[in-house]
Amino acid sequence: MFSFSGFVLDPDHAELRRPDGSVTRLRPKAFELLKLFVTNSHRVFSKQDLMEVVWPGIHVGEDSLFQCIREIRTVLGDSERQMIKLVSGRGYLFALDVTNGHEREKAAPQLPQTGTQPSAGPRRRFRAVVLASFGVLVVALFILLGRSNLFQPSRPVLEVLPITEAAGSPEGIALSRGITAELVNGLSKIEGIDLVASEGSTTRATYRVQADLSKTAQSFTIQARLINVASGEIQTVAEISVDAAQTDPQRLQSRLAAGVGYALAVRINNLGESDSTQRTGGADIAIQQALASINETTRERFATARAILEKYRAADPENVDLPVALADLHLRGVQMGWYNPDESAAAETDARALLEDALRSRPQSISVLGAYCRFLTATNQFAESLVACARALTLNPWDGAALYQIGLAEVQLGRFDDGLRTFAEADRFDTPAVSRWTWLLGAGWANLLLDRNAEAIGLLERSIAITPGSGRSYMLLATAYRRLGRKKEAWEALLKGMALRPDFTVRTLPLSSRNASDTYLVATQAILRTLVEIGLPTGDPR
Repeated sequence: MFSFSGFVLDPDHAELRRPDGSVTRLRPKAFELLKLFVTNSHRVFSKQDLMEVVWPGIHVGEDSLFQCIREIRTVLGDSERQMIKLVSGRGYLFALDVTNGHEREKAAPQLPQTGTQPSAGPRRRFRAVVLASFGVLVVALFILLGRSNLFQPSRPVLEVLPITEAAGSPEGIALSRGITAELVNGLSKIEGIDLVASEGSTTRATYRVQADLSKTAQSFTIQARLINVASGEIQTVAEISVDAAQTDPQRLQSRLAAGVGYALAVRINNLGESDSTQRTGGADIAIQQALASINETTRERFATARAILEKYRAADPENVDLPVALADLHLRGVQMGWYNPDESAAAETDARALLEDALRSRPQSISVLGAYCRFLTATNQFAESLVACARALTLNPWDGAALYQIGLAEVQLGRFDDGLRTFAEADRFDTPAVSRWTWLLGAGWANLLLDRNAEAIGLLERSIAITPGSGRSYMLLATAYRRLGRKKEAWEALLKGMALRPDFTVRTLPLSSRNASDTYLVATQAILRTLVEIGLPTGDPR
């Protein structure tokens, strides 16, 4: 075991104990990286060195490394980056002193030799009886369970075949290889599965991913199938198209890989759920109605969705998906201002209870972890939300909604550039499409906090074109316009925001300041001063 700054790293059990004695688990690759740092404290590693040690024989991008470092820093509370330090131009080092507390196990004491030895006859007869009984037991299990079940791997094995490209053009071949590499890289981050990349010759795979890439004048399209190797049954088909006019080949490659990867990750997670957790048809309709309220942001749609969810929850109390959707809807109502203060407090309490119950039932569920991630961010529990959202990414590395929540936490902690990078990663993946407006809004907001107003305008306009949300996006846009001297457009944007939320004032517009950093609060006050200049009411009593 290794001790540092009150933490204890236990490599044998893959655990990290906090100073308060509680145990936390990192993703396997993040744990390997932390173990490398801890066992080589004060040594500088280049990024290439780290990737070669943690991902031996696998080509991964720097994003994988950065995600692991971010997860470790979050767990260690290293928001100031004083534990894992970036050495400019050289790499990273672990800057803490480490104590090796692992003691060598002492050899078992030997019994003294005597001149006489006990007879071995009875012992041999006993051993023979035990071995014979064990053999009978194995045969019985073999018959009862069947050979395939008895020797099946404890974790599903996923085989990814190279993506085929029908035309055989150099451009298509290069693109298909790049997509395959990104897909393998992403799937390798998913907990609970073993991954193999092959030409189709492996026989130990539980599931196989086969994909085809095609191109028309309008778009590139990739179709991927998840196949049960034993039965040949197609578990899911994922298809994604990206505009052929996309000029950035890396972005094209990432979006195609993410589009199918996201759908595959969701299906793989669902396959790990028991039949009892699957939605019924009516529950699924109710949940889809709730999800529709994300884009149809009206109080009436919100009330309708809530009534439907509560009705189906009463009829199907064992369904875990329904309370998760209801908790999400509660948070939506709080954020949109559709509850009064007393109702908001009650909704937050109810959402927490619903999600914690769901987590106890399904700790490995993408939908449950994603909802808990959103809840912690929305209630300003940033340290916990960063961990929960990173945990959600271990089940679906392409989850732009989880990345958006991480970005929100980073921004409110004053780490504006980190937030921008996180929002950019979500935009690079562009999954799920229903959440696209959120990371565009987040990136526009972060740019505005950094006083990069021209960049903010483009991002905010793209977000508003999808949905204006609660109206805050118009307020941010008005600020950017005003700072660039576009006063008429600033006034018009302010009016549009006030039309959506007539109750907006200097007091009601900002997010809660609880647990937010001083850096963030100072930048927010600058935005509010600009909005007052445009015409936002102060909300002060007259």
